[in-house]
Amino acid sequence: MNRKSPVYLNALRAFEASARHGSFAGAAEELSVTAAAVGQMVRGLEDWLGLPLFHRSTTGKARLTMTEAAERALPDIRAGLDQLAIGLERLRESATSGILNVTVSPAFAAKWLLPRIDRFQARCPETDIRLETSLRLVDYKAHGIDIGVRYGDGTWPDLIAGKLMDEEVFPVCSPSFSENGRLDVPADLTRQTLIHDLSVDPAIGFVTWDLWLRAAGVFDTQPHRGMRIDNSAAVLQAAIEGRGVALARSILAHDDLVAGRLQRLFPEVAVPSKLAYYVVYRAQYASLPKLQAFRDWLLEEAGAARP
Repeated sequence: MNRKSPVYLNALRAFEASARHGSFAGAAEELSVTAAAVGQMVRGLEDWLGLPLFHRSTTGKARLTMTEAAERALPDIRAGLDQLAIGLERLRESATSGILNVTVSPAFAAKWLLPRIDRFQARCPETDIRLETSLRLVDYKAHGIDIGVRYGDGTWPDLIAGKLMDEEVFPVCSPSFSENGRLDVPADLTRQTLIHDLSVDPAIGFVTWDLWLRAAGVFDTQPHRGMRIDNSAAVLQAAIEGRGVALARSILAHDDLVAGRLQRLFPEVAVPSKLAYYVVYRAQYASLPKLQAFRDWLLEEAGAARP
């Protein structure tokens, strides 16, 4: 491109996002502008190029369809935007070299990461962690995330995912609750207050009470009564306080079990989870030293923390 030509950077971003979402509305949500603004930027780019980028429908809310020329150009435009993002990241590294943007779930932060983070900071004192906790699958590009830990099956588009830890699911309660209640066989659980974890959708393979009980040979029961909590750390805290029996995720419960705040019930029943924890980051940032240092530290800690 001629250096004197106008640089339609925002318009290129609007075009790429519109092509990916198939609509100006989807692009607008990602870019935090209005759909009209996205449409105006794309039209401005089309006027400058002298050719259309999308076939526009005059009826309904049909998805945008790219023209043949736009389809040919999109891979190069996308690659260029990615390279630009890397260049800007390098500049940001120069200005804020000590900041690492990390995303994890609230429960993973509370029960696993924060109790260990001092060891990373002692190893890499020049790096400051900026932690975002959310149950949502955060858009790394839109939120400027460098690296994170996600719980799932390891498949997330446009992200590299390396397994951090496998997990097992089992019942836990406080030692005093165990002493006061009759918990000799798994079937005894049906007479107790069960604490349900609602933080993960069972549709993706999350182990629920009915699945665990069937694995333990307890059938013809509907274990749906009890306390329901949408935070795994709070589920464990409720069990620690003697509110009932929780179905624990082994990684999150590890420290409480070691400290004696929780007691595992029926260890002879092994129910591994189909889901696991993964270190997740964008491929174009894989070579950043601060990301590599944090990723390597996570893997070391995971090896040391496995029960």
